[in-house]
Amino acid sequence: MSKVLITGCNGQLGTELGALLPDAIKTDYDTLDITNADAVKRFVDKNKIETIVNCAAYTAVDKAEDDFDTALKINAKGPKNLADTGAKIIHISTDYVFPVSGPYQKNRPYKTDDPALPESIYGITKRKGEELIWTGCPSVKNATIIIRTAWLYSPYGNNFVKTMLRLGETKSDINVVNDQIGTPTYAADLAKAIVTILPQMNRENSGIYHFTDEGVCSWYDFATEIMTMAGLPCDVHPIPTSEYPTRAKRPAYSVLDKSKIRKVFNVETPHWRKSLQECLQRLGR
Repeated sequence: MSKVLITGCNGQLGTELGALLPDAIKTDYDTLDITNADAVKRFVDKNKIETIVNCAAYTAVDKAEDDFDTALKINAKGPKNLADTGAKIIHISTDYVFPVSGPYQKNRPYKTDDPALPESIYGITKRKGEELIWTGCPSVKNATIIIRTAWLYSPYGNNFVKTMLRLGETKSDINVVNDQIGTPTYAADLAKAIVTILPQMNRENSGIYHFTDEGVCSWYDFATEIMTMAGLPCDVHPIPTSEYPTRAKRPAYSVLDKSKIRKVFNVETPHWRKSLQECLQRLGR
């Protein structure tokens, strides 16, 4: 396999991917600032990087509403700097690029060519990153893969699963929204998919792909399953989004169509319940 750089190596996905690719060069902000174009070019040239997997991102969805400039630098300008090196690139994007309201909002799984009309700052900056990678970047002449994912969790960092486990140990009951529908994605599953894709990358299969685990659920369903599998005596009560307002708008429905990535790269998309069980076992549950 070509020499690989993993950015954002200490995040959920970067950690899982780094474990699968022990020979890859791994960086986080303290070792490579992807928003610094000169630093990125020097690093890639010096280390003879052939392929970049960009796991770095500004993911504080609500905080981004008041921090547009920083989110734009990390989610848009950073990916452009990486792509401008001319290396092959796999860039991780998000379901937040799709609309949360209006006529283009879907009630069936989003395909890769559905209109991307984000309404949150996080979504807007992530979509801009997608666009900058494709517009005028040398990497388009090479292999360029954008993977949109959703509802990511793992044994690492801060995520919904770990929050539910913490609440389940300290509270007898909690409220969770039941009118936001999507698919949980185990970061280890996405990392395995990326490892499968890496040796297959070429100009012909460059493009945008979707990856999540299989199945459909609400956050309430997900929370209930976490409590059940972990054996926590915490009652989960369903509430509408209107009773849990957040700074950024959340999509009511953001299930992603994975048929393209399965067909082109033959990746596996396990059911979210099976993957949740594996994650909980790794957490000692």
